Amino acid sequence: MKSLLAMLSKQQKKKPSKDGELAGEKTDLKNKGISNDLQFNLEIIKNLFSIPDNKDVKVRELTIEGLNRQACIVFISTITDVKTIEENILKPLTENTSKTKQIKDIVSIQTVHEVYIFKDAVQNINKGNALLILEGDSVAYAMDCPNFQSRPIEKPESEILIRGPKEAFNEKAVVNISLLRKKIKNENLIVESVEVASRSHNEVYVLYIKSLANEKLVSNIKKRLGAIEVNAIQNLSLLEEYIEERSYSLFPSILSSERPDRAASFLEDGYIVLLMENSPDCLILPATFWSFFHSPEDHYLRFFYGNFTRALRMFALFITLFTSAIYIAITAYHAEMVPADLLLAIASTREKVPFPAVIEILIMEFAFELIREAGLRVPSPIGPTIGIVGALILGQAAVEANIISPIVIIVVALSGLSSFAVSDISLNFAVRLIRFFFILSAAMMGIYGMTAFFVAGLFYMVSLKSFGVPYLAPMSPDFKSSNDTIFRRLTKNEKFRPGFLKPADLQKKE
Repeated sequence: MKSLLAMLSKQQKKKPSKDGELAGEKTDLKNKGISNDLQFNLEIIKNLFSIPDNKDVKVRELTIEGLNRQACIVFISTITDVKTIEENILKPLTENTSKTKQIKDIVSIQTVHEVYIFKDAVQNINKGNALLILEGDSVAYAMDCPNFQSRPIEKPESEILIRGPKEAFNEKAVVNISLLRKKIKNENLIVESVEVASRSHNEVYVLYIKSLANEKLVSNIKKRLGAIEVNAIQNLSLLEEYIEERSYSLFPSILSSERPDRAASFLEDGYIVLLMENSPDCLILPATFWSFFHSPEDHYLRFFYGNFTRALRMFALFITLFTSAIYIAITAYHAEMVPADLLLAIASTREKVPFPAVIEILIMEFAFELIREAGLRVPSPIGPTIGIVGALILGQAAVEANIISPIVIIVVALSGLSSFAVSDISLNFAVRLIRFFFILSAAMMGIYGMTAFFVAGLFYMVSLKSFGVPYLAPMSPDFKSSNDTIFRRLTKNEKFRPGFLKPADLQKKE
């Protein structure tokens, strides 16, 4: 024991020549069991946390008079509730006069875990818990008192609704879970955790309703999470790439949402929700194309109003994809499809333009994307101004310089504005990128090229799956469900949960 203490003190003074040596030494120390020698345990803790170099790691030594034993409390002051430690741990221990009470009976903390190896002790300290070590005990006590800082619950920023709840997730997983439990008061709502990073020890919380979710689907998701071998995954946006089936697909296969009400509605249909610290959103899986197309407000509005907004959204989707491509196809290949008067008007506006139609469209499409990106990245007070002024000045100057024809400005503006109707950011990016492929196909083969690319795209979408679920279900293939695809039914007539999930209870209503 003395030789090991001497070795530890030397390690603290002598810096290893390589980072690998330091990591190996610390791994060996973590795998050691808690000793009944307090000083030995304290030396290992100090070595693992680089005390006293690590200024926010605190060690409080004390004597418990009732038990007549030396003890110490180790915690990280920046992520631990210091007031809880003082009132619920230190004060009861110092005021205790009983010689027979156990530690769990003395402290007035919510949860006390027994820890037997230093690896578990370090993990608990890093999670914001306080670690109590006693002289003569080969076990340490981890006490639950984390206090990670986070912003308060605010309104959603990317999924803005006129009607409906105004709460959004924040970066604290405990708060996000509480928001879901507030909406689903059911003992079958299960919250499991899976560690996905070997160095940072990041945890992913898997939420599902036990009496509804498909057990095979849940085990498949947990298996994928457990198979991840990486040092650190800080948030769900990074995790998404590790668990999705086709990382190079343009179409998203995992739905992200910052709205607790939306996550709760998916949970009640048998879906699985993933939460994580540092992520102000959740991942909902599996996801179909219709999950990205729908908006929570569709059900908050009356039946006709909700379906009207869906029709507008689908119309805007087709305008975004096809308007620029159709203009190129008609002007380059299918002039006979246009009435003579309109054709002459288009020809007169393009008379002095030196570029073919496809070059005009591509120039303005890229300019529109640049203006959109610039408006997002600059500070919010001047962002809208840059977008409006930049578009007006750029468009007017391009027309006056005879670089772009006026009708191209109209076509690109209509296509770009329609893309904003697609609210989900992942589907929005997919639509914006696919639009360029339609433009190129129209430039090569006109309407025939667009048709061929559209059919190939449908074939590709049909082949996609999200955790075993067909991407266009329940439209293709057909499953027994409420058929909530392009249009929704009356809420009282939605009697079935999505059949493609194979939930334990398919029927919503008797």
